[in-house]
Order: sequence, then structure tokens, then C-alpha cells
Amino acid sequence: MQPLAKRLELLRQSIATAYDQLAIDDKAVQLAANEVEMALPEIWNNPAYAQEKSKQLAALQGMVQPWHVLRSQADDMRELMELGDDTLLPEFETQISALETELAERKKELLFNGQYDDHNAIIRLSAGAGGTDAQDWTEMLERMYLRWAEKAGMQSTIVERSAADEAGIKSSVIEITGPYAYGKLRSENGVHRLVRLSPFNSDNLRQTSFALVDILPQITTPEEIAIDDKDLKTDVYRAGGHGGQSVNTTDSAVRITHIPTGIVVAIQNERSQLQNKETAMKILRSKLAQLQLQQHAENISDLQANESASWGSQIRNYVLHPYTMVKDARTKYEDRDASGVLDGKIDGFIIAYLEANIS
Repeated sequence: MQPLAKRLELLRQSIATAYDQLAIDDKAVQLAANEVEMALPEIWNNPAYAQEKSKQLAALQGMVQPWHVLRSQADDMRELMELGDDTLLPEFETQISALETELAERKKELLFNGQYDDHNAIIRLSAGAGGTDAQDWTEMLERMYLRWAEKAGMQSTIVERSAADEAGIKSSVIEITGPYAYGKLRSENGVHRLVRLSPFNSDNLRQTSFALVDILPQITTPEEIAIDDKDLKTDVYRAGGHGGQSVNTTDSAVRITHIPTGIVVAIQNERSQLQNKETAMKILRSKLAQLQLQQHAENISDLQANESASWGSQIRNYVLHPYTMVKDARTKYEDRDASGVLDGKIDGFIIAYLEANIS
């Protein structure tokens, strides 16, 4: 019984240490406050706000509850072992091993130690050089992240999407909601390069295409990133469409420019100008937060223009011809199952990046 008791005590100590490092108790307080707010009937007088709070609640539950369950199970196990029933030794051994395995998996969350790692994420995809192939490649990346989110048990919402004329997309904005969504996805920020035989070339020649992936921490409250109104230029215009009854006949599309940095966010998916403006401001705050991290700036006013993710060099290469392999240019992590990666199997790249950038 003694060796098992020692193992269990070490396990409980490790859980307590992780609790402190991940600030689980603080998150539990936030969770309780959100649950109280969500129980108020009047919160649904503002559906957009209520939906946002609901997403925050789900993410907090995903971060707090697994640790609460793990600690509770370890405490229950100690109480059972204190009864001193040696006939239960095999069962204790099995259960402690299971708890140790669960803790080892949960401790990966200790890699999420960045300022915004516990936030939800916004993915902005933009087609680069390569014409129709690049637009098709951008749509392939969109599917890859949507599949990853689905497999990871996260919610995904396409906020804005611009379809290309022939195939693929010019751009896409996706919200990803779930535990440590930004912490997991920040490894994807940068240029992604595809090499393949082009399906859009009559000679079936090898084609290289590029797409820019911008990963932003979702900033939902204005207090988190304060923006001076005099630094903003807001333009409204008529949303585009392909004709028919669904064409927007009002000036509901919104384009917001942050003058000091030159960042431009345009949203036209919503029918209401107010909704489009709120969405654009949320994305702008998220982009400024990302830029602040990149430039190590103390304040938004210290940010410099044109110093965000650029087209300078790719972070990852996806080769589908003459061989198949996906390789990260930063960590050198590679996976020869290219089709699996494009179907959302990117956790290996995420963990390799986090482990290589432990702060």
C-alpha cells in the first residue's frame, strides 16, 4: 500500500502545482460569474452579447472542469486508500495509473503560457501569389482548420468569406471557440506554401502557391484593448452580391482603418451596419493585440505600421508532388501523411512549436 500511497501523493502535488500555474482557481471564479450572468433573463435582450458570453462560458468550462474532476478523483482515491483494504490494491494500481495518464495529457496545457493563450481565436486567411491555385489553396487551408476545430471539440464560425471567381476563396475570417484556442493555433501564424500538380493548368504542371494565415487572439471587451476614436477612419458602403433577392440594397458594409498602423478591417456579411461595425471592431482589437505581442509594445500607441505578419518567408511547406510531406520551417517537424494534415491533423505541428518556444 505504501508505494501506491506515495505515488498518489506525488500525483496530488503535481495537480496542485498545475492548478497554480494555470490559474484554475481564478478561472473558476470567472466561470461562476459568467454562469450567474447567463442565468439572468435580461441578458438575451442583447442576443449578440449573450452569444459572446455563451462562447466565453463554454471555453472556461473546458479549461476548469477537467481539472476539477481530476483533483476530485485523486482526493477520493486518497480517502479510499486510507481505509487500508489490501484486497483493493489491484484496483488502486489501475486507477492511479489512469489518473497519471490523464495528468500527463492535461499537463500539455502548461505550454499555453502566453498572455492571450486562454482566449478564443480568429483565423484570417488570404490568398497570395499563385492565381487560381492560390485561391484554391486558401480554401483547402480553410477546410483544414475547420476540420481541426471539429476534431478538437471546438466551435467554428465563418464570420466573413470572399469567394474567388473561378475556384477557391480570396479570403476568409473564422472564429474558433474552445479551451486555449489561441494558444493552440498561434503556431499557424504566417505564410503557408503548397507545391503540387495544378488542377487548373491544362499541361498539369507543378505549381507553387502561397496563402497567409493570420492568427489573432479574440478580444471581446473594449477595455482589454483601448482604441482612441481619433485613430479610426470608418467608411460605409454597399455590400456586394451576385444578384437576385439577397442583394444588399443598403450601405451596410463597414470598413475601419486604424490610421497609426494602417490596419484595415472590412466586414459585410451581416445585414446590419451596426453588426458589421461591431464585428469589424472586434477583429481590429484582436489584430492590434497580436501586433502588440509581435512588437513587444507596452501600449497600442507605441505600435509601428507595417510590422505584422508578412509575405517574407513561409513557415510551413506542403508538398504533394513529386512526393508527399508537410514540413515546418521553424521546428523542422514533419509529417508524410499530407492528406491527413490537410484533413486537420496538425496537433503534432502545434505541440512541436509550443515546446520549441517555451518562455
